[in-house]
Amino acid sequence: GWNRRGKDVATDDDSPKGTTGQWLTDRAIRILLTRLKARPYESRVARMGRLMTRLAPLLGWQQRAEAQLQMVWPRMDAAERRRIARAVADNAGRTLIENYSATDLAARLAGTAATGPGVAAFEEARAAGRPVLLLTAHFANHEAPRHVLTAMGHQVGGLYRPMQNPYFNNHYVGTMSDWSGPVFPQGRRGTSGFARHLKGGGIGVLLFDVWTKNAPPIDFLGHPAPTSTAAADLALRFDAALIPMYARRLENGFDFEVTLEAPIAPDNPVAMMTRATRDLEARIARDPGQWFWIHRRWKPERARKGRKV
Repeated sequence: GWNRRGKDVATDDDSPKGTTGQWLTDRAIRILLTRLKARPYESRVARMGRLMTRLAPLLGWQQRAEAQLQMVWPRMDAAERRRIARAVADNAGRTLIENYSATDLAARLAGTAATGPGVAAFEEARAAGRPVLLLTAHFANHEAPRHVLTAMGHQVGGLYRPMQNPYFNNHYVGTMSDWSGPVFPQGRRGTSGFARHLKGGGIGVLLFDVWTKNAPPIDFLGHPAPTSTAAADLALRFDAALIPMYARRLENGFDFEVTLEAPIAPDNPVAMMTRATRDLEARIARDPGQWFWIHRRWKPERARKGRKV
């Protein structure tokens, strides 16, 4: 049923509850995804990228990405900001449909091997029964590395931030949990479950590049950004190897390289997350269109001020 404010008041406690607008948005997304998934893999991925590029200005994504780019790189040419923002929207669209095409994405990644200095550290930790906490960000497709590790025989659990639209979140979670290890929502109960997974010697992955209330500010691309120290805290608590892990979308738009960076040595949590931030900054400098500039990584008012720089 619907209450007077247009909110779903379904009697099933397991059913998501949200506004009428959120329900309608989710239904539109479901229809779009169903139609796209009927197309061949490369066609659906490319088409979703193009569609998201067209929708980005209507959603405010194009403007937000350009504002944050101007805040970070005030001397960048406006045309270059526009180009990068369009690339961000294209990557976001591709990532969304890729993650709803888990079987096809896994098949596409079948020949991809993880490389980098963190591979040996990962293998050593697994041989010793030591937990591994993989640290990543919204760069390229952040789920691609988990597919690669799953194909190697590993179960990788995840800690995720639920979507604001509860109806969309209800089925999006399945894209993360249907093919690898367990996933846990942020919050007291979810974090406790994720901690138990690590304590038992498991492998987990955590994204750290989102604005986090009451988190310590760490300089990110020249501006302070509240950054959660949860990954460092958990690694120290359970003696887990903390290894940065990233994918990079290749020029053809469909394939990826997957890199495990050198482990972050134990230190105070802010210093550990600062080290992770510097690594992400270097990746963004090389491939700015692959990072999710659509996120409000800094306080929204700072991004708005960036338009005047």
